[in-house]
Amino acid sequence: MEGNADRGPRVLLSGVLLGQPMGGVRRHNAELLPRLAERMAREGWSLAVLEGREPLALDLPPRVERLPSAVPARPAVLRAALEGRALRGALDRARAAGRPFDLVHTAHLPAPRGLPVPYVLTLHDLRSLELATTPLARRLIAGSVVGGAVRGAAAVICVSETVRAAILERFGIEPERVAVVPNAADHFEPAPRPPDEDGSGRYLLHLGHLEPRKNLALLIEALAADADLPPLVLAGASKAGEGERLMEIARALGVADRVAWNGPFEDGELPALLAGAACLVMPSRLEGFGIPVLEARRAGVPVAVARAGALPEVAGEGAPLFEPDDAADCARAIARAIQTEPAELEEARLAAEAFRWDDSARRWLEVWRAVLGGGGGEAHPPGG
Repeated sequence: MEGNADRGPRVLLSGVLLGQPMGGVRRHNAELLPRLAERMAREGWSLAVLEGREPLALDLPPRVERLPSAVPARPAVLRAALEGRALRGALDRARAAGRPFDLVHTAHLPAPRGLPVPYVLTLHDLRSLELATTPLARRLIAGSVVGGAVRGAAAVICVSETVRAAILERFGIEPERVAVVPNAADHFEPAPRPPDEDGSGRYLLHLGHLEPRKNLALLIEALAADADLPPLVLAGASKAGEGERLMEIARALGVADRVAWNGPFEDGELPALLAGAACLVMPSRLEGFGIPVLEARRAGVPVAVARAGALPEVAGEGAPLFEPDDAADCARAIARAIQTEPAELEEARLAAEAFRWDDSARRWLEVWRAVLGGGGGEAHPPGG
């Protein structure tokens, strides 16, 4: 049922992890939620966000209702135990006040149980099932947790065709219940790329957290394998001591003077970081999308990416690829990328421009509308 006769649909979104530092998931929410709220308001819908113990670190329109809770982001076990209780409490209070919610949206696992309304689930990737470094016992548990959440959801939203295909193959649910709502990169204006005839002022760039999944040791090994590669800039926050581990590897391989550790950066620094790059490199072992690849494409920067997850899909046809366990192959791909012809970069830039956050918000709302319409449409948005 699409809302009551005297009001539009109300959606409760769980945002207990949205106090985290900037990364792909937070970028996704920071860009989508304000646009969703504006679109919903125009159509008579309303949105509320359940905050966690850490306040929501996003700039949302005043019309978005913020519901406080004491749910912690970490540890995950405690968060999972408390999140469902907090959501059910919010639903009960809204119903008692005569303003019931019609739908819950969550991106956290395990999915909350016992909700009196349908829920829609976002899955950015299947890392707990697909990463080779995930212990077998945890993988077995994750299979049950993810499978239960997917099968119980009224619809599942993922950010790439790669993730959608993996969900369908692994869990065998109806294709029309799994929608693709891609990320975008129109959240910044690219800066002009200054000429650099001999390439001496350029650098290799990685954008994103420093964490084991990102496979950044491979980039350092690639530097050691090819002395002619430009220096490497790592821009992002270190997680769980990964920065220190990578620094030790760089020292051991004798390339510490060719690696710059920039740490976290502000949104306003992104255009200049990209403008000075000879190439953006993403060696991750798993990515559900890879927003920095699209950001680089939009800025006219060459990219080289690992043959892993959705990176080849987002990088597009013709982008140099490399095996995520082969440093020499990585070095060769980087060298090829740096030589990308201007016409190819322009073609890639135009393709990246087609990804717009406003379009993603429209598709997202289509999924919610299909769920609340009781079969009035399919969850896979047109063009998704």
